[in-house]
Amino acid sequence: MSENEDKAIWPPIEPVSAGLKGRCPRCGEGRLFSGFLTVGKECHNCGLDYSFADAGDGPAVFVILIIGFIVVGLALWMEVSYNPPLWVHFLLWIPLTLVLSLVSLRLIKGVLIAMQYAKSAAEGRLDRPQ
Repeated sequence: MSENEDKAIWPPIEPVSAGLKGRCPRCGEGRLFSGFLTVGKECHNCGLDYSFADAGDGPAVFVILIIGFIVVGLALWMEVSYNPPLWVHFLLWIPLTLVLSLVSLRLIKGVLIAMQYAKSAAEGRLDRPQ
């Protein structure tokens, strides 16, 4: 066992549900976020150090692809079906995009960090023979 490996015995936590709830990926009780999108320093319940948590640009990419698909699909459907004026599109799709993006960004970030912990994902390293 390496010094960074978790030696505590915790019951298995479903990473997707812990991530969606914004809970600690180890104990499922403590808060993962200290702000809206800011990951805390550690779990106040089990003491897990969140320094491993680095979702990078992954959540933003998923949000762009998923919410973009939904909003563009609905906007095209509305345009073809009802042909509303341009101001109706602005009134509907800009607020919907903002709300869906902000909500889903936190959810996806939580899930990706919980999956990162569950799979013991770490920064990639090259093993070179000496």
